[in-house]
Amino acid sequence: MTIPFFDRRNMNFVLYEMLGAEQLTSYDYYREHSRETFDAIIEVAEQIAREHFHSHNVKADKNEPVMIDGRVTIIPEVKEAIGHFTEAGFLASHHREDLGGIQLPWVVNQACFSIFQAANISTVAYPFLTIAAANVIEAFGSEEQKARYLPPMLDGRCFGTMALTEPQAGSSLADITTTAVPTPEGHYLLRGNKMFISGGEHELSENIVHLVLARIVGAPPGVKGISLFLVPRYQVNPDGSLGEHNDVAVSGLLHKMGYRGTVSTALNFGENNRCVSYLIGEPHKGLTYMFHMMNEARIGVGMGAAMLGYAGYLYSLDYARTRPQGRLPSNKDPQARPVMLVEHTDVRRMLLQQKAYVEGAYALGLYAAWLVDQHKYAPDEQIRKNCGLLLDILTPIVKAWPSEYGLKANYQAIQILGGYGYTREYPVEQYYRDNRLNPIHEGTNGIQAIDLLGRKVTMFDGAAFKRLLAAITETIEQAKSEPVLKEWTGQLDQALTTVETATAALLETLGQEGIETYLANASLYLEMTGHLVLAWIWLRQASVACRRMESASGSDQKFYRGKLQACRYFFHWELPKVHYQSQILRNMDRTCLDMQDDWF
Repeated sequence: MTIPFFDRRNMNFVLYEMLGAEQLTSYDYYREHSRETFDAIIEVAEQIAREHFHSHNVKADKNEPVMIDGRVTIIPEVKEAIGHFTEAGFLASHHREDLGGIQLPWVVNQACFSIFQAANISTVAYPFLTIAAANVIEAFGSEEQKARYLPPMLDGRCFGTMALTEPQAGSSLADITTTAVPTPEGHYLLRGNKMFISGGEHELSENIVHLVLARIVGAPPGVKGISLFLVPRYQVNPDGSLGEHNDVAVSGLLHKMGYRGTVSTALNFGENNRCVSYLIGEPHKGLTYMFHMMNEARIGVGMGAAMLGYAGYLYSLDYARTRPQGRLPSNKDPQARPVMLVEHTDVRRMLLQQKAYVEGAYALGLYAAWLVDQHKYAPDEQIRKNCGLLLDILTPIVKAWPSEYGLKANYQAIQILGGYGYTREYPVEQYYRDNRLNPIHEGTNGIQAIDLLGRKVTMFDGAAFKRLLAAITETIEQAKSEPVLKEWTGQLDQALTTVETATAALLETLGQEGIETYLANASLYLEMTGHLVLAWIWLRQASVACRRMESASGSDQKFYRGKLQACRYFFHWELPKVHYQSQILRNMDRTCLDMQDDWF
């Protein structure tokens, strides 16, 4: 049986019909591309993902990396798959031609990457971390660092990681203690411990570059004293050849409930006081540089969560269409043939819920990638500025909402399969386990909530929040011309006012009662704003579907009807939650804030 995990029709809808990605080819940076080149590259990604990534997804889950004689051993299919990924040019595809890239738009890259995420989330983590690390070096590294480390990273000879977390500090980066001591030679000697480092040790590449947050001796306390360092597993000579081991040791492997094929490590730097590290950029600005990688990774986590939810949805849909079970309530004849599961209303409810969650989250993820392209290369300065503001405020939502609701979609996929759903003979239980990591990956959803309400809503005197409201208003005004959408435009308009009012009330609290009360219900604020954003994304999809329905026929018409029905579901079942959530926020509910430790 061929396991469905990806829907090319929906990708084309979002990429071309909703976002108009081919219009990016009018920008000078992308002038060598066309719809034809985009499609050809996506087809290559789909082929590699299906043949070399999806084929060992279950095997990688059942055979986790292990330490044998001090080396991390990983099933050979992982290296083979990454080799195909690298040979096809996906490590460097978005970079300039002089770096070996083809200047592919980021939104097309993300469309390709989403296929790999659906096929095998744990194997693709290795090249994805490398891409993000290389982007940081390219953006902030010295010319010497770029010349020495970018070529091997972009051709697959060297992989990358980011090393932030420490055992005693967890998510609190202000409390990291890894120390960097300057030397007369111009580099630093690093010493410290890092935890939960994905891809921290393996034999998939000849070298590994760790991007490590640490404090230079004498640095200010807190986040203002954090610097970013480049730490190779093996030192690299001026001619590019590898030197001696750089005193980076694995103290243990961590075994997670999901992403089991991605090695997770605890690393010790400088046990022998000879871990050579190189400062990236200026001292004490490490967190700013690392956020470049973290924000990229956060969008990637959200996209991965959407794709795991999507893979579960497609499998449960296929199962429901082919599994006969029971009879409809109106049929009392026990001799009648059972109907397919999809005929049962409650099964359709669970399928529709999944569709609304995952197709909404997927469209949001590609929209964020489209904003990256606009922010960098749009010829109009105001467009670049507006897209940058939208990207800032949407990033925590793009990470957290799919992580929460993609997982809920996986829950429903298991439910549809019934007893088979939680057995390992079917893939939906693995999708759920893999996806459960995403609410924690790259900053927990609670941290994203604090980032949204504590930073993004207030930044630049609320400019990003105002830009979001304006963008949603623009969509509402454009959709009003469609009679089919009239009810939904009114509902979204009301929800927009509700969120705006709740935000204003919270900002007033910030001035009167302080930060603790203001942030007490930040997670609820993230969920409320996330639902508003997803309703906006669904209205955009519905608007396109309405326009295309007039001339569509056959499978295309059914596809567009499915879009409209999923939008209807979201507006009837999900968007109304915004008003109740807003009421709690406006009332400044102190239930959680006032709870005392010894009352538990």
